[in-house]
Amino acid sequence: MIFLAISILSSTGIFVLFKLFRKYNVNTLHALIVNYITAVTCGLLIQNKEINLSDIIGSSYFYAAICLGFLFISIFYVMALTAQRNGLSVASVASKMSVIIPVLFGIIIYNEGAGMLKIIGIILALFAVYLTSVKPKSDIVLSRSIYLPIILFLGSGIIDTGTNHFAPENEKPLFLALIFGIAGSIGILISTYQSLKKKLPFKIKTIPFGVALGLVNYSSMHYLLKALRVEGFESSTIFTVNNVAIVALSTLFGLVIFKEKISSKNWIGIGIALISIVLVTLY
Repeated sequence: MIFLAISILSSTGIFVLFKLFRKYNVNTLHALIVNYITAVTCGLLIQNKEINLSDIIGSSYFYAAICLGFLFISIFYVMALTAQRNGLSVASVASKMSVIIPVLFGIIIYNEGAGMLKIIGIILALFAVYLTSVKPKSDIVLSRSIYLPIILFLGSGIIDTGTNHFAPENEKPLFLALIFGIAGSIGILISTYQSLKKKLPFKIKTIPFGVALGLVNYSSMHYLLKALRVEGFESSTIFTVNNVAIVALSTLFGLVIFKEKISSKNWIGIGIALISIVLVTLY
């Protein structure tokens, strides 16, 4: 479970860094570009075999990686729109509850077990995500631009499912590097357009934040894939534990580091999250 623990901590690190972006007025898109460049570099360095461009293009995962790269940056943009038009809580709930998609995929396609304890644990996990994500004095508003949280829900679930399903056994670092490379290339094009239109200069302080984000971003995906390949653990279990633990831990980090207020609903959600993790892993 060490791989899963590293992935959870890395994903929580992403949350912390996004909070710091706001605090230090870091341009998110520029930081994302540096993040993707860093993540690509990590994948190329970790891949321990000679890299041949023609082999990559001819590989079984090439087109899947391109589609996932588009999804990575597109869903991030949808997440931002959802937060702006429907509220941050809606964006958080929609993205985190998408865990049900890879969970169902594992049960239906991979024929993974679905005993009573596991089903109860998954249902409790969804309740936990909802209760933990809803912040004090924030309202869930679905009447405005309801298509956005639906797209966010589906897109986030497809990213998790697709990354796990198409990742090649011996070339996972290269596969991730390709995904991040596609996302980064699109980001550079968008950033160039915005810089020319809105005259947004690239600031040097963006680099360390972007590099830090790239390291934890790559680490979260790399170790999640490694956890998913550990014998004796089903993908539906791993995804449930990973997602719920990130939500609960991020909430606690917000309390300790950023002095955020946590409501009674949030505390109940954290408690239910722990129960759901126990039920899912005991199965």
